[in-house]
Amino acid sequence: MLACGLATHFVPSERLSLLEEALCKVDSSDPTIISAVIDEYSQQPYMKEQSAYHRLNVIDRCFSRRTVEEIISSLEKETLNKKDDWISATLQSLKGASPTSLKISLRSIRQGRLQGVGQCLVREYRMVCHVMQGKLSRDFFEGCGAILLDKDKSPKWEPSKLEFVSDRMVDSYFSKVDDEGWEDLKFPARSNLHVYGIAKL
Repeated sequence: MLACGLATHFVPSERLSLLEEALCKVDSSDPTIISAVIDEYSQQPYMKEQSAYHRLNVIDRCFSRRTVEEIISSLEKETLNKKDDWISATLQSLKGASPTSLKISLRSIRQGRLQGVGQCLVREYRMVCHVMQGKLSRDFFEGCGAILLDKDKSPKWEPSKLEFVSDRMVDSYFSKVDDEGWEDLKFPARSNLHVYGIAKL
């Protein structure tokens, strides 16, 4: 989360209560002062050898490709240079996943880079509604069935290959749901209050 910019500090669980006490004593809402207090209790996290953090160069190199097909091809080229269990497991996961889900997920991630959180939530809500309706694809239900009912973990995706998933099919997941009783996600008006939160890791 730190590497991706989703977190600013790492505070070990055993120091959270001390941090909470220190923050309660701060008589200021100045973000610089609050950040300085958090700095006193934060530290650099220990990264396990198998952590994806140690593979950020490979991740950047491979996952910056334009299409899912190019991402997979790039990962496969990485394995030619050296054996890497993380890359092998990632390839196995990608090749076993729903081709449609892979393409809509990549599109969503790419669009999200240029959007605020509100726009991202609206977009993802539309995607989930389409997935749960099952009109565009039954892959979600097929995947759940293969894991929970059949227990063979061998879903039959439709379409079965990435090349059969067209841009037009992917576009459909980002459109408003064509249903009389359906509405886009709406948010209440924002207040000007700033809320500080610390996640327990």
